Amino acid sequence: MNDQNSDRTVELTIDGQMRRFDIDNPKLPGWIKDKAFGSENYPYEQKLKRDKYEEQLEALQIELVKVQSWLQTSGQRVMAVFEGRDAAGKGGTIGATRAYMNPRTARVVALPKPTETEQGQWYFQRYVDHFPTAGEMVLFDRSWYNRAGVEPVMGFCSPEQHTLFLQETPSFEHMLVREDIHLFKFWLNVGREMQLERFHDRRHNPLKVWKLSPMDLASLNKWDDYTAKRDLMLKHTHTAHAPWTVVRSNDKRRARINVVRHILLNLPYDGKDHATLGKTTIKSLGRATGFLKIDTSLGFAYCGRTRIA
Repeated sequence: MNDQNSDRTVELTIDGQMRRFDIDNPKLPGWIKDKAFGSENYPYEQKLKRDKYEEQLEALQIELVKVQSWLQTSGQRVMAVFEGRDAAGKGGTIGATRAYMNPRTARVVALPKPTETEQGQWYFQRYVDHFPTAGEMVLFDRSWYNRAGVEPVMGFCSPEQHTLFLQETPSFEHMLVREDIHLFKFWLNVGREMQLERFHDRRHNPLKVWKLSPMDLASLNKWDDYTAKRDLMLKHTHTAHAPWTVVRSNDKRRARINVVRHILLNLPYDGKDHATLGKTTIKSLGRATGFLKIDTSLGFAYCGRTRIA
């Protein structure tokens, strides 16, 4: 994993201070450890307790089984897009959502880099091929929104392609909604020190080392670039017909519960247990533009007002 002849230490400017981060050093720097959980103004002081998390998640997963039966009976289609920085918790949230659903009708789509053939196609084409048919739920672990983030930041698309994507995507998604596809778009928002802590954990945990990619390392000095592209994405693609829902994900447990609960609250499935669902927490989940304090005329509404203690 590590080339012993190379030094991968990077210098990062965080909150106006120059910091040095050596991902190969087994000791996590104190400045990361002390600030990770509260980074990006995360509003909680500690993780949701495991027993409470498991109890709430199981109750929500029972509701998801009901959703699966409803999909099969009604022929409805559900699609959820999960976006966010590297190590934001997308994979774990998707896993918690699909854990007890039939993988034949609840599919996860995580596409590799495009082939030569796909590069010559209409940009959205390779994603459309994986859209749900009647009775299916499809969860995208990254999606067409690669062109809004990683591609322009890393130079994988031209500025013109990036601009065209931002212009065309609202119309593209409007077609999906008019097709009666239930479309959810989640941005998992992780703090910078928390991201560094998770990268460090990936590097030194033999069970997670496979998760650390060259792209993760290349992104270390591009936090501000990703932030600027994220803000543009939310400004141009947060619409009334396909809104973004932003999930604070420093605590993966709260993030998973809020994502699942939000999906369940917004699907008209049979046998819904409203007492089990409750409401999503105002501190952890919100509509995109106001949640991130982006100046846009689209407006903003929180998705619930009940705190998860």
